[in-house]
Amino acid sequence: MTLMDRIDQDLHPHTVPGEPLSDAQVGTAVAALAMLAEPTRLRLLWALREGELGVTALAEAAGCSPTAASQHLSKLRISGLVDQRAQGRARLYRLRGAHLRRLLDEVAAHADHTLRGLPPHA
Repeated sequence: MTLMDRIDQDLHPHTVPGEPLSDAQVGTAVAALAMLAEPTRLRLLWALREGELGVTALAEAAGCSPTAASQHLSKLRISGLVDQRAQGRARLYRLRGAHLRRLLDEVAAHADHTLRGLPPHA
């Protein structure tokens, strides 16, 4: 077991390498990945990696209207991927947790490796 494996196991004692995932884990993971499988939602989540943003800034970052951004953000909030808070009349959104940030980073790195023809990491 490598150092990173031990660190990951310490951070995530509920995941045991080599053990099958429970039905609940699979269902939750599939639902989260389905939310990421839509281009506008992926762009919204990517913009939120840098921190909390309002709907107007998120719509700009995702290249959509504020109405469309709000609809997607509502789905992301209901699915548990983002949190929202009120600041006056505005709603500010942020990613829910570091797991999602790491997942987004890995997805982007995978895409970059694929598009640039780089070899996979061992």
